[in-house]
Amino acid sequence: MEILNNNSDNLVPSAGDVYGISWNIMWKSFVGLLAVTIIYCVISGPTAMVQWKADDFSLFLIPLVLFGIGFGIFVAGPIGYSTKWVFLKAVRGESYEIQDMFAVFNRNYWNAVAANVVVGVIVGIGILMLIFPGIIFACRLAFVPYLVIDREMELTEAMNKSWQMTRGYGWQIFLMGILAFFIVILGLIVLFFGVIISVMWINTAFATIYQAVVEKERYFQNTME
Repeated sequence: MEILNNNSDNLVPSAGDVYGISWNIMWKSFVGLLAVTIIYCVISGPTAMVQWKADDFSLFLIPLVLFGIGFGIFVAGPIGYSTKWVFLKAVRGESYEIQDMFAVFNRNYWNAVAANVVVGVIVGIGILMLIFPGIIFACRLAFVPYLVIDREMELTEAMNKSWQMTRGYGWQIFLMGILAFFIVILGLIVLFFGVIISVMWINTAFATIYQAVVEKERYFQNTME
């Protein structure tokens, strides 16, 4: 599926256009993406529950908190990476199966674990540094999950490549994040099902912007040959 905007000087669709394109893609693969999203929500449940429990912390919760942290690092986080890969396959119009969301365990698993932790720490530290640096890091490293799973890159290679690919698109990715916030708010209005649709749409949108940049790189490589 070609996503490039041939009427644009930089070829890559705007943030708003990305959501428009991804809306149509999401509905074409609705059943499969819905199943993947619900399964991932169930899988990531223990981590979310521990975070909620931690607000009312007491000593007997320590094992539960440690389990939640370990589960997030070694299970939910990596599965989240290959779940993004399923959305990317849908964006490309490629066939996929539900079990592809677990492909990370046979596909660059340890780099997915490391990337999820390192990127999270970097963004977290950036947030503590007056918030703005964290936003920059989050935007410029947004393609790391796709590069780790799709291209099976090592951690540092994926981070460097994401930084290079997002050059010139930081504000666009930031605007997509702002739009994602309002999409989730709208989803909350119609409760559970609305939130699920919101998550599907946002995941499709970020896979779409990644694929658009990939196609732009390919376009310029072909024109130079």
